[in-house]
Amino acid sequence: MAMNFRKPKPEEPEINLIPFIDVLLVVLIFLMLSTTYSKFTELQITLPVADAERSRDRPREIVVGVAADGRYVINRKPVEGRGVEQLAAELTTAAGGANDMVVIISADAAAAHQSVINVLDAARRAGLVKLTFATQTSTGGEAR
Repeated sequence: MAMNFRKPKPEEPEINLIPFIDVLLVVLIFLMLSTTYSKFTELQITLPVADAERSRDRPREIVVGVAADGRYVINRKPVEGRGVEQLAAELTTAAGGANDMVVIISADAAAAHQSVINVLDAARRAGLVKLTFATQTSTGGEAR
């Protein structure tokens, strides 16, 4: 019987990469979901300009004004509060039960985007589907 006096070869350590990849994917997903895109806040946006003919005055319209600080005015009447529910109630009152009224949104150039979206949502809740935005001419003339 022969004796084996050779040293046994040490086993190569094996690195399992699957848990490492799982952790990296979770971190990547977390970073993608929690990252804020600050580039959008640096954009300089001005009021849109339209050079179309002046529209004729329509008796079946509701003018909603949005101030830069988020206050609302419906047909020159201030709206109490800034919630969508109050806006929808005021729009329903201003429409007087008619669903074919045209809602004209006259928002300040510095108004928050959310304020305008609130008006759109309130108009949808009030059943008013005809919407348009007021703009000014490129020469700085009257609002349209």
